[in-house]
Amino acid sequence: MPETGSPIPVVVLGGTGYVSGELLRLIAGHPRFTVVAIASTSQAGEPVVRAFPHLAGTVLDPLVFSRVDDLPQPAASGGPLGLLAATPHGETAALLNALLGRAERAGIDVRVVDLSADFRFDDAARWTAIYGRPHGAPGRAATFVCAVPEHWRGEVPRFAAQPGCFTTAVTLAAYPLLALGLADPQAEIFVSAVTGSSGSGRSPSATTHHPERRSSLHAYSPLAHRHEAEMRRLLARATGGTEPEVAFVPHSGPFVRGIHATLRMALAEPLAADELAGRIAEFYDDAPFVSVSTAPPRLTEVVGTNRCRIGVATRGRTAVLLSAIDNLVKGAAGGGVQWLNRLFGLPDDTGLRLPGLGWY
Repeated sequence: MPETGSPIPVVVLGGTGYVSGELLRLIAGHPRFTVVAIASTSQAGEPVVRAFPHLAGTVLDPLVFSRVDDLPQPAASGGPLGLLAATPHGETAALLNALLGRAERAGIDVRVVDLSADFRFDDAARWTAIYGRPHGAPGRAATFVCAVPEHWRGEVPRFAAQPGCFTTAVTLAAYPLLALGLADPQAEIFVSAVTGSSGSGRSPSATTHHPERRSSLHAYSPLAHRHEAEMRRLLARATGGTEPEVAFVPHSGPFVRGIHATLRMALAEPLAADELAGRIAEFYDDAPFVSVSTAPPRLTEVVGTNRCRIGVATRGRTAVLLSAIDNLVKGAAGGGVQWLNRLFGLPDDTGLRLPGLGWY
């Protein structure tokens, strides 16, 4: 499907959160996607640009929030409809189950990308064990493909789930070493990663409110964060099914946007840093958003973009990988739009060739 042609209607489910705002920003400049509805349980009937004033003066100006019960809306052309879900963890599965049920009864072809955590595991029981509540649509769990788009080489699905932001940064760095047999699959992968305050969502809490972290740095949920299980599951695809051991320590950083992850992996054989960087770069030869070098990445190189910068250092059989992404773009909304491009047969980078912010 070419980048020029008739508009593809897209519904955003998620209201006024940061990820919803980023989805709208990206789609507003997309050459094929056009937002036909954005649903909110609390803002129905209100102008979208009132919640996101930075999006005023765009094609989004006339849009008002819809009621969830009014979705999905059939495409005017009778063609397929894209749906991007940015609703809270634990609530999305039931919402999507109801929406997809209505779409199926109405004969509407809906292609979904879920940006919550609800469809990141094809085993609903495992999801329940991690999140501590019943899954909202256990019968649909196995119908979603969860992966970063760069790692999915199978048949294009109708339903996709974008991994978490930490998981995206970590698996993009670690996956090639396991897939190419360059790392010892039995050795522990240690990860220390720092995220910005936007990763905690729009509603501040005592520990996530920006003034509380503006000049501070602290770890949280060390060796107990739910993204650790996501990392193990996705990296198992690179090892033939065996989940590697991952020891993950996340940190809250004193900045708004971005994730910087440091990984330590054991190589199967000693490799020079430039040789390892070359092998990883070759693995991502057809991936427009991933770049690899021996230079450590900086967040300012990726913030505002859908890019991932990977830096490589080695000493003997020890490899250190440095991965930098924008948590709101590559780690969420940008990854979601990249997936939606794939679901509609568009090149992955359609509408996502974004310049960085540089200073923010």
